[in-house]
Amino acid sequence: MTFANIEYLFLLFLLIPYIVWYVLRYKKNEPTLRIPSTQAYMYVPKSYKVYLIHLPFLLRLFSLIMIILVLARPQTSNDWKKTNVEGIDIMLVMDVSSSMLAEDLKPNRLEAAKQVASEFIAGRPNDNIGLTLFAAEAYTQCPMTTDHAVLMNLFQSIKSDITLSGMLEDGTAVGMGIANAVSRLKDSKAKSKVIILLTDGTNNRGDISPLTAAEIAQSFGIRVYTIGVGTNGMAPYPMPVAGGIEYLQVPVEIDAKTLQAIADKTEGSFYRATNNKKLHEVYQEIDQLEKTKLNVKKFSKKYEAYHIFALLAAVSLLLEILLRTTVLKKIP
Repeated sequence: MTFANIEYLFLLFLLIPYIVWYVLRYKKNEPTLRIPSTQAYMYVPKSYKVYLIHLPFLLRLFSLIMIILVLARPQTSNDWKKTNVEGIDIMLVMDVSSSMLAEDLKPNRLEAAKQVASEFIAGRPNDNIGLTLFAAEAYTQCPMTTDHAVLMNLFQSIKSDITLSGMLEDGTAVGMGIANAVSRLKDSKAKSKVIILLTDGTNNRGDISPLTAAEIAQSFGIRVYTIGVGTNGMAPYPMPVAGGIEYLQVPVEIDAKTLQAIADKTEGSFYRATNNKKLHEVYQEIDQLEKTKLNVKKFSKKYEAYHIFALLAAVSLLLEILLRTTVLKKIP
């Protein structure tokens, strides 16, 4: 509730001296009777009028408060919004080759990438998002959807040993990963189409080169953000051996030049994520660059709400007059 003439509410402060005046006047005018002892009146029941003696004043006070609220013009409003959401179509393209098991990011590159990408998905409820996985070949793990619960389930089902188990041939086919995502985005009617590619290696497999795939993406107006994940220098890699795991130090080989060229050709950006924190920052930056357009029109209609206060004031005044002229009538 709001007040059109809120300055009238300051009149409520005038009621304070009125209350003080009433209390002082009542004490001054209270009748007294000198008697030697009040013992005889100890058990005499009090009249109900004794309990009602201040009721007329309280009713008048209540009436004045209601009248002041009426003067302040209380109003209620009926608000509603018309929202127009222009979402973005996004394909996440993730490298799942065996090198993604390196543990320079914790617990490893693949699990770190899954965690950060999951947070990215959760923060974009209005966008169509899909997922492409690639190693020596690429396939669509999840087509673009706004049902992010399904997407997240499929996303979390990606296993760390997807290539070691033989489900996917090992290798790094960056061009095939981009081409697969382009095939999902090319017919999209969205004004903004984006691919976010994450890899930790150099393209060494596939029938389509990364730059050719980038040209195809450019022809369909698709921006490609590329992320090279992995530390600089050497990284610990878990090698299964008889009776356990032996860690080997393997070189980190990221083709930053090619990833930069892909981003430049499609008006995207290239990022290097050397640790978990940096990877998180990269996705945050992309999230800020690719903002979903949200147009909100707010409508409001106000209604006068003084009627109930005016009615309460009238009823209160009527009760006061009725009490003063009947039950609590004073005899001179």
